[in-house]
Amino acid sequence: MNIQFKKGVLNLCVLVLLDQKDRYGYELVQKISDQISISEGSVYPLLRRLTKEGYFTTYLQESTEGPSRKYYKLTDLGRTYLQEQLNEWKSFTNGVNTLIEESVKNDGTTISK
Repeated sequence: MNIQFKKGVLNLCVLVLLDQKDRYGYELVQKISDQISISEGSVYPLLRRLTKEGYFTTYLQESTEGPSRKYYKLTDLGRTYLQEQLNEWKSFTNGVNTLIEESVKNDGTTISK
């Protein structure tokens, strides 16, 4: 998959996953990697930036499998930001899908979904 596609959507993936429940960094990487091939190193700078911007808070929790883990928790500001991002994503994907469908209709090409 195009690296620019991944970069653009990673922000939204992290927000959506943290809206479900608090998670630690490696857990986020694993969950996203189940659907999209990403490098572990791409998530941590994003987590630092979004925490600095006030969208997440962090806390440490003991782990039975090693040192304490830093968990990320979505703030109220983060939930508002998530809604904005979801609205932008829906508008963007609707526009792209419309262009693709128009192109397919006009030249007879079929695109499998």
